Amino acid sequence: MLRLPVRTAIALAAFTLATPQLSAAQAATPDEYAGLGDSYSAGNGAYSSNLDVGCGRNTYAYPYVVAQARPNTHLTFVACQSAVTDDVVSSQVNSLSADTDYVSITIGGNDVGFANLIFNCAGSFSFNCENAANDTKAKITNELPAKLDRAYAAIRAKAPSATVAVLGYPRLFGNDLSCAAADGITAQEAVWANEISDMLDTTTADRAAAAGFSYKSSIASFTKHDVCAVTPYVNGKSWSMADGYHPTRAGYSQAMAPAVRAVIG
Repeated sequence: MLRLPVRTAIALAAFTLATPQLSAAQAATPDEYAGLGDSYSAGNGAYSSNLDVGCGRNTYAYPYVVAQARPNTHLTFVACQSAVTDDVVSSQVNSLSADTDYVSITIGGNDVGFANLIFNCAGSFSFNCENAANDTKAKITNELPAKLDRAYAAIRAKAPSATVAVLGYPRLFGNDLSCAAADGITAQEAVWANEISDMLDTTTADRAAAAGFSYKSSIASFTKHDVCAVTPYVNGKSWSMADGYHPTRAGYSQAMAPAVRAVIG
């Protein structure tokens, strides 16, 4: 029988014990998570663009918060302020692949002119509010479903096995409209704005379900955290136009990030 020197035998034994552990570590590939969508996904409202100035992406956005809190997760973050469903189809889905495990997205608000609604329902332009509200409602009814269907189909085509979490938009206003952040919006104007949030919520939930995606509403989680609340989850009027009427850092971390985690774990 061949006898190995003691040092060689010890070295071989150590290698044999260490090799399975090394292989297990190498085999532990991270979950691939993609953050798609518009400014509500990019992180506007957090007063930061520390990841991408052009798109407003930052480390307070809910996709980043989720990825940091979730062990062994790699984030591909392509959400961008001002994005519409066509941007998802033409460019954002290119970040997806058959290896993508999870996707989250908030989209549709820009397609129906939500920013225009706020512009016309607050401050000195509020005399246009009713017309702007009616125009937005018509777009939600007549145009948004097909746009969402197309975006969701593009996501599924690129990431056929991914679990997809679709998040909705919150109501912006509560009963108290006396704070400066409400920018002089009247009770009736607040009703119209909140009705549109509700319509977006219902329409997006319906189309997400049709696509086989998981929808998480933001209506309930933002209730009592409106623009005039003691602890607002959403900004009102702001010196930064890009951040006004978007979630606060607390809104992203306390409401939207948990909604995604409820879907993807």
